[in-house]
This record gives sequence, structure tokens and C-alpha cells, in this order.
Amino acid sequence: MTRIAIIVGSVRPGRYSRLVADWVHETAARRDDAEFELVDLADHPLPHLDEPIPASAGQYANEHTRAWSRVIDSFDGYIFVTPEYNHSTTGVLKNAIDYLYAEWNNKAAGFVGYGVVGAARAVEHLRLIAAELQLATVRSQVALSFYTDFENFTTLTPGQNQIDALNSTLDQVVAWSDALGKLRT
Repeated sequence: MTRIAIIVGSVRPGRYSRLVADWVHETAARRDDAEFELVDLADHPLPHLDEPIPASAGQYANEHTRAWSRVIDSFDGYIFVTPEYNHSTTGVLKNAIDYLYAEWNNKAAGFVGYGVVGAARAVEHLRLIAAELQLATVRSQVALSFYTDFENFTTLTPGQNQIDALNSTLDQVVAWSDALGKLRT
């Protein structure tokens, strides 16, 4: 069965990423076309990139990199949950992505962003990064706004439009992950 990771893209104290990722996971878990698993970067502490050889060589010197490689390699696609910090994604997510190369290749990615403008700029940056990693990004995405999708800026209350956007994103990630499987074998 197709395996999709929902990557929690922030480790900041008081973060909303886990709340948003849990909502994505609860919605995805109702599906029967793929298996969905949360991958929380808080559970995979990676120092600032400390590999002496570029990731494209696939020669990892550190056990934490080899462990991260096994996690990411075990999935067929990804949903990245990201806030927007200073018009981009988080440093911890970018660092985790940069540790690897081949493990991302020929897989699909979708995005769930949240923030004042739905993390639109963070997602655009992630799309550029994904292209270099041969990670195919889907068109549909979720852009949660603190103004309209969080009650009192704290409690996630997505409207039907966001639920529809999430289901469309999940549909596309699963379909593309399946289609790209031939390139991975």
C-alpha cells in the first residue's frame, strides 16, 4: 500500500504545526487508498547539516543521517505541514530536507501551510526546493489563515473550503505517489 508521511515542519515551543498535522492525519486516516503516518521533526533531532559529503552522493557519515534516511526512504509521498517564518519555511524543515537527496527522488509532495497569509510564500519556497530534489509537487494545497481558520488565533477551525482543499491535496499526492512508483523501481 502507498505510504504517505505527514511531516510536522516546526519544532518551536508553542508551535501550531502539530495541531495542524494532527488535523491532516485525522482526515487522511479516514481514507483507504494509502497509509498515512506522522513524522514529527521534534522526534528526529538533526544538528545543523553536519555531513561532510553532499547528500547527492548518498554517503552518510553520521548515524542520525542514516536513521533519517531510513525514515524518509520508507515513504512514497509526503505532505509537508509548514508555518511561514520571515516569508519562508522553517530552518528546521529546510535542514531536514537538505540532509538527503535520493530518498526524496521520484515521489510526490503536497503542502499544508498556516499563518497570516496561509504560508503561501513558505510553500512557494518549498516547491523550488522540491524541484531540485526531483520531488513532484501537486497543484492543490491548503493555506490556513490565522484570521479565518483559527478561532481566537489559537483553536484550529477550518471551514469546508479548507477540508475540500485538504481532500484534493490528499487525492493528488496519493495518485502521483502511485504513478511515480514505476520510476522508483
